[in-house]
Amino acid sequence: MTIGRDQVLHVAKLAELAVREGELDRLVEQLNRIVDYVAQLDEVPGDAAADPFLPGPPAVALRQDLPDSVPLARPPAALAPEFAEGFFLVPRHGAMEDL
Repeated sequence: MTIGRDQVLHVAKLAELAVREGELDRLVEQLNRIVDYVAQLDEVPGDAAADPFLPGPPAVALRQDLPDSVPLARPPAALAPEFAEGFFLVPRHGAMEDL
């Protein structure tokens, strides 16, 4: 398939593009190169499944994913201004006075 000057002018008219006469030959040549490239892509066999590309070694040993607690750098009592019997003690909020 090739694209001619008339087709380029027709498409330019549909797209409301102004094409100068001096640019027309260059556009025809560029569009034909694009059409040729797409035709080359059609020749590539695409029905065969290719192996996925994975960078690095083919198999990476992963550790077993087991949920576990994360130890704190410091005990909770060291993080709070007041801590008693396993609870953080905070000042009573004013909105809770009526309850």
